[in-house]
Amino acid sequence: MCGIVGQLNFDKSPVSPVILKKMTDVIKHRGPDGEGHWIEENIGFGHRRLSIIDLSPAGHQPMISADHRYVLTYNGEIYNFRELRTELEAKGYWFRSQTDSEVVLSALAEWGSEALLKFNGMFALAFWDRNEKKLLLARDRYGIKPLYYFQNEKKLVFGSEQKAILEQPSFDRVINKKALLEYFTFQNIFTDQTLLKGIHLLQPGHYATIDLQKSKKVLKFTQYWDYHFREPVSHIDKREYVEELDRLFQQAVNRQLVSDVELGSYLSGGMDSGSITALAATNFPYLKTFTCGFDLSSASGIELAFDERAKAEAMSAKFKTEHYEMVLKAGDMERCLPKVAWHLEEPRVGQCYPNFYAAKLASKFVKVVLSGAGGDELFGGYPWRYYRGASAKNFEQYIDEYYLYWQRLIPNSVISKVFAPIWGDVKDVWTRAIFEDVFSNHANSPSKPEDFINHSLYFEAKTFLHGLFVVEDKLSMAHSLETRVPFMDNDLVEFATQCPVELKLNNLGDVIRINENQAGRKTNQYFQKTNDGKQILRDMMTRYVPNDIVKAKKQGFSSPDASWFKGESIEFVRSRLMTNDAKIYELIEKEQIFKLINRHMDGKQNLRLLIWSLIYLEEILNDL
Repeated sequence: MCGIVGQLNFDKSPVSPVILKKMTDVIKHRGPDGEGHWIEENIGFGHRRLSIIDLSPAGHQPMISADHRYVLTYNGEIYNFRELRTELEAKGYWFRSQTDSEVVLSALAEWGSEALLKFNGMFALAFWDRNEKKLLLARDRYGIKPLYYFQNEKKLVFGSEQKAILEQPSFDRVINKKALLEYFTFQNIFTDQTLLKGIHLLQPGHYATIDLQKSKKVLKFTQYWDYHFREPVSHIDKREYVEELDRLFQQAVNRQLVSDVELGSYLSGGMDSGSITALAATNFPYLKTFTCGFDLSSASGIELAFDERAKAEAMSAKFKTEHYEMVLKAGDMERCLPKVAWHLEEPRVGQCYPNFYAAKLASKFVKVVLSGAGGDELFGGYPWRYYRGASAKNFEQYIDEYYLYWQRLIPNSVISKVFAPIWGDVKDVWTRAIFEDVFSNHANSPSKPEDFINHSLYFEAKTFLHGLFVVEDKLSMAHSLETRVPFMDNDLVEFATQCPVELKLNNLGDVIRINENQAGRKTNQYFQKTNDGKQILRDMMTRYVPNDIVKAKKQGFSSPDASWFKGESIEFVRSRLMTNDAKIYELIEKEQIFKLINRHMDGKQNLRLLIWSLIYLEEILNDL
């Protein structure tokens, strides 16, 4: 796991070694174990190394091929690198190290962009052909590793984090108002935009190329992979599905255990992390595990179940792990906010500061940690979301219904009032069109409820899960910690996308049969958190975790901020948001925000995600 940077000057002016070093220095946290730079006239690569596989100097980057034609700077882990190495050796390649980096370099030299489809893992990379004067930028299928870029008529600059690009002396830091509207609709950004104007995020499953021998120096983007959730042509017996899932799950976890440094696992109290821990512990006796819990002394309602330390401790005892835990309190948010904002750079889904502390805890003991992320999105862990569009008559109706649900922060009915100070600049942003565009490469002729469910699974993998990965990468690398996600193994993902919906969701048939217009809106019972989802995963995981864990209702990793914002953290909220001189009110209408915050304080509506987003935005604006 590492950090990468680079610069390509179109006017043939030399790359400054001083600037390139500043770019790598600012992301030192991503790779404290080593630093490397390579410059050749108008192109330069930089690298920060976090040594995980082959700790020797042979893994130094940027890495140059044996024939000196190709140069690579790479961030990630390719778990099938040994198999690819054997294939390349048969073609005459020889290797100086035991790293996956050298395999990636040789694979790209041999197969070009087609090599990307052979990689089973997570990565962001830059690959330069010195003969052809061509640059390739690429990101893994799922977007686990980020890669940002900035391009104008003079140069192209890229890096693992935006802050590397900000080291360019000429870069003007300006808030991207249109991306701001997108974020405050979805609490996420679906496009390639960021909150800084001019900086873009290369999309998952894409690569970009630029050819200096052509007169027009622009990046050409290609999508090389995409999710394809679909019903299988023919179903096999459920037991066969469960057995195959078990085989693939074991294979995925075992693949990601390769490491030359100590490895641990998050243990949240849920079945996904529990099952991963159960398998990892068979290979690593006294595996180190990590849990963050919450002080619930002032919590209320559903928040009283947010602390899952007791469940995690019980599973730790069962799997005989070396267990560590941390308890978060209301004040921990404001204490870590400046660091979180600097590392994360822009907010994405949820309230992420608990993830920051979880990574901080794990990094004290290990350099690699396993995470259960992806299980919900692949196997239908949020049925109360999907059911809302399952009864649609056509694609347009489905978009209308699902789009309404995903207005997570500020609904369209009031967004023009909230953004009144800048509405003239953003009024042409059609968030419904942005929402619908997510499906542009998916089959858009759904005809039955299962099709609409698969549409929802596709949407959430492309947007919600991607947002989670961006957050997890930034906050784990803030502590020089590599996070691995076994659920995103290529073979396991392929299985999940072709698994019948009926094996994932328990109550789809009941939801469809109920007439939503009947008195009492009987479907309401299905539009709340339940244990309906991930049924095939639950059936398989009974082999690894206690039954009460498998049958538990879905519970996310959330702090009780709805109560904290009205209690212990109320003065923090007031000091940041309920003042006349807050910078956010240059962009957002103050009176509208005051009304919304008061609705939360009065207990009329849970607006914790909006309050968090506003506080975060204020922190960003103060740093500009």
